[in-house]
Amino acid sequence: MVEPEAQSSPDSSHTPPPPERKVFGSHLPPPTRTIGLGDKLPPARRAQSESSSDSEDEDDSKIRVEQLPDGSRASRRPPIVDCHNYSEFSIHVPAFSGHAAVSGHAVAVASAHHLRIYDLSVSGSPVSNLEYKNILGPKFKESKFTALEFRPTLRHEDRGQFLWVGTKDGHLIELDVRNGTVTGLRPAVHAHTVTHIFRHGQSMISMDDTGKVLVFTPSEGVDLDLNTQHARVVRIAEKQEFARVLGGQLWTSTRDQSGGGTAPGTSRGPYVRVYDLYTPGAIGRSLLPTEHLGAVTSGTVLASQPGQVFLAHEGGYISIWSMGDESGGPPQCLEAVKVSASDVLSLEGVNDRLWAGSRKGQISAYDVSVKPWAITNCWEAHTKLPVMRLAVDTWSMEKLNRLVVYSIGRDEQLRFWDGLLGIDWIELELLRRETEFASFRDMKVLIVSWNVDSAKPEALTGTPENLNFLSDVLTSVDSPDIIAFGMQELIDLESRKMAAKTVLLGSKNKSNDGAISQKVSTSYKKWHDRLVQSVRCAMPPEEPYTVVHAENLVGLFSCILVKNTEKIRLKHPSMTKVKRGMGGRYGNKGAIVTRFIVDDTSVCFINCHLAAGQHHVRQRNSDAQGIVEDDTLPAESSATSEAVAFINGGDGSMVLDHEIVFMNGDMNYRIDQRREATIASIKAGDLEHLVIHDQLRKEMKFNRGFRLRTFSEGPLTFVPTYKYDRRSDEFDTSEKARTPAWCDRVLWRAQVPERVTQLHYRRWEPNVSDHRPISAAFRMTVKQVNHELRARVKAEAEGRWKAVERERLSAALQHYVDQQMI
Repeated sequence: MVEPEAQSSPDSSHTPPPPERKVFGSHLPPPTRTIGLGDKLPPARRAQSESSSDSEDEDDSKIRVEQLPDGSRASRRPPIVDCHNYSEFSIHVPAFSGHAAVSGHAVAVASAHHLRIYDLSVSGSPVSNLEYKNILGPKFKESKFTALEFRPTLRHEDRGQFLWVGTKDGHLIELDVRNGTVTGLRPAVHAHTVTHIFRHGQSMISMDDTGKVLVFTPSEGVDLDLNTQHARVVRIAEKQEFARVLGGQLWTSTRDQSGGGTAPGTSRGPYVRVYDLYTPGAIGRSLLPTEHLGAVTSGTVLASQPGQVFLAHEGGYISIWSMGDESGGPPQCLEAVKVSASDVLSLEGVNDRLWAGSRKGQISAYDVSVKPWAITNCWEAHTKLPVMRLAVDTWSMEKLNRLVVYSIGRDEQLRFWDGLLGIDWIELELLRRETEFASFRDMKVLIVSWNVDSAKPEALTGTPENLNFLSDVLTSVDSPDIIAFGMQELIDLESRKMAAKTVLLGSKNKSNDGAISQKVSTSYKKWHDRLVQSVRCAMPPEEPYTVVHAENLVGLFSCILVKNTEKIRLKHPSMTKVKRGMGGRYGNKGAIVTRFIVDDTSVCFINCHLAAGQHHVRQRNSDAQGIVEDDTLPAESSATSEAVAFINGGDGSMVLDHEIVFMNGDMNYRIDQRREATIASIKAGDLEHLVIHDQLRKEMKFNRGFRLRTFSEGPLTFVPTYKYDRRSDEFDTSEKARTPAWCDRVLWRAQVPERVTQLHYRRWEPNVSDHRPISAAFRMTVKQVNHELRARVKAEAEGRWKAVERERLSAALQHYVDQQMI
């Protein structure tokens, strides 16, 4: 029975329009659809695909995966400088109130009303502790020190000895740091807080928070005298958070819109204002970047890029600007480069590298001569805390015969670094002469990779290819020293019950030897036992093998066996898991990373499963990046023998710290061709044509930011391994009719490419899965180091570096002279 109020009225022949939907911000509400009585219902949603590799409908071209500079060859070795006599934690610079200036061994640190002077040729203890009231006397009320910079001098012995100090009350003070005496004073020359002091040529420039800039320029051939020198006044916008003299111009910026923030009516910003301080009557120019960027945090110039200015921004960008043309044209933003996922807080051009300090305490050195930029060095400078300032001590080249860079972090420490990165030059020389202090031997490695699509080992029945697969693949190379099985989808990833069981129990109840948990699933145990049994049956009884690693991650399973005769030479086996599914929270996609050290060579094995889908290349690239940049392996840096096992200054906590890396798995890269054309090429035996359109090969060849670009792969001379109908040799005949592809791959990378040689790369023909398994065999060369001989060669390399250092210092000195920083 229909209730009266539910009956339709005679004049309601049409469904009333829906109420107007509220608009939130600048975004329109999602579209709606009204379905009237008797209207046909929309089609049902497509059911979930049967395999985790089948989500091919969405194109990831709209998913922004940032291609950051390539750090796959970056050295993680801190470039410590050894010219100071101090403890690296002895100089304390308060995080929010501290200021520092450096000139050779002389260091000045100001905080509130305290000023400490250090002579690092003696020790890390202050030689002078000065108080504000003791410097200026009782006539001046106590205030705070707010800015520091050393004044230029004509006499060589006076250089870097006279310190200008700005105060909150607008005073400018000059001190001789050798004895702590006041040599100059201009009381209240600024009516407000002095925020910056710069040195440019023979001039000194001071700036306060109201936008008043004073330029002190002495007559030619005369030292600047603060007491008598007349200053020219330049007015700029007030409250500029960033300010620096670059190329003879004052560059400023602020996040405050009233002082020049984002341009109204446009998405571009922030404003950058540039002032010519040495041309009377010149008007400042207001500039905008090519796109909206975060606030400017720092700026610099680079010797290898003359005529350009680099500005660092919150949000991880560095913008590049021209300084303007000879005809007086304004500076222009050339481009903005994304270099980091976090803010770039400090920036300095050092020799031919652009150094950047991050919010996470790391300093990265970028080679900007290549596109995209490459990270040549990246080290932990201030443990997990922001690097607030980076600066070159330009006096160090004359006083110390070094190019010293100093950094100040939120950890309140002042640290010094070698701007010429001499330690890297020495390490490259050691690598070149490695044959003089190391002996070498060959080992054989067999890698087997297979996406089993949840098939059990007992399914290997019926055809000879199924029955004999494991014995055939194990005997495909004569007496391998290491056998690595990497399998994917051992469980049905579409089975929520199985996947949840693996996630909840997969990390529990591990035995001490790393064996897999029997409480997770019998699938892993069955494959583990079958693989071990197959190795025992296929190999000679006098050459037994031992499992050194067996691990699982949702559907991934890795099992590595080593000859007993080689096991005694293995050290420090370690393992980690990298989850890439659901933003790193779920292991349906990801990798198992295993490593150990053989003699003095570190070897790493990666078994991975990357994002599926014909068009999801960027997601796969992002997964690969996350895997090779993961840093959760245990660090090994205690013993001398392990110091030579890792490369690029690493400690073994990251994949790319290892001398030799093998990477296998269902990488899911597809062929960019129509299905019909692909199958036609396969039937015609024209695999070379398909390789041209293979996504992985294209990324390795054309994408300079691709993290697997430094890896190698053997020729693809076998038919694509995906996707087949089960128990058939027919490519996918389902409704989706997927295009065949080389989803299953084996890659490798070696610090010295000649030390890894591929012996075979092929596929096998068991048909119990929708993938065909593949195997790759290698001959790898491992080293054993004579540490006494190495120390002798290193001493010779350090002697050669001194001559190279003198040449590079001369070139760096000329750059700073040209820029009038000295």
